[in-house]
Amino acid sequence: MPSLRVDLPSFAGTYRSAAGLVALGNCNGATARRLAAVLRGAGAVPGRAPLDVELPAVPEALQGLRRTVRRHLGAPCPDVQLCVTELVTNVIRHVREGAPVRVRVARTHGGRIRVEVTDPAAQALPVRVASGPDDETGRGLALLDAVALRWSVPRGVEGKTVWCELRDVDAAS
Repeated sequence: MPSLRVDLPSFAGTYRSAAGLVALGNCNGATARRLAAVLRGAGAVPGRAPLDVELPAVPEALQGLRRTVRRHLGAPCPDVQLCVTELVTNVIRHVREGAPVRVRVARTHGGRIRVEVTDPAAQALPVRVASGPDDETGRGLALLDAVALRWSVPRGVEGKTVWCELRDVDAAS
């Protein structure tokens, strides 16, 4: 590379491996997922393990999932249960019934509960649609908007995660 006045063979010999967060791009998929999980858990309340469930997205699993969320939080939590149900139902309808999902519910600092539903279809992004008064579907994201403080959909290499944050049921009391 004469224009840069760099002798390429000697330059190549001085490479130092990346350190810190820059090195994250150099890891394999499994390591990246573990690191992302640790970073996501950084806001979790110490001493309270999150609920972390992997299951097939099937209608028959929804009732048990709602019950599991309520038991995990230890209090009535209809808004959290609604969000979990709507997000998993979106996977059933728009990805495919039986798709593997990961549901994570965690208390975070600041009096919030974070719900995450991860599925393998990064391209199937949720879209809020207008539904008529007689429509039986199409209200899931409107409900999420109504009860969640905020929500988003980051995409990854192996899928997407729809997450939302709600007021903690303990903090609301």
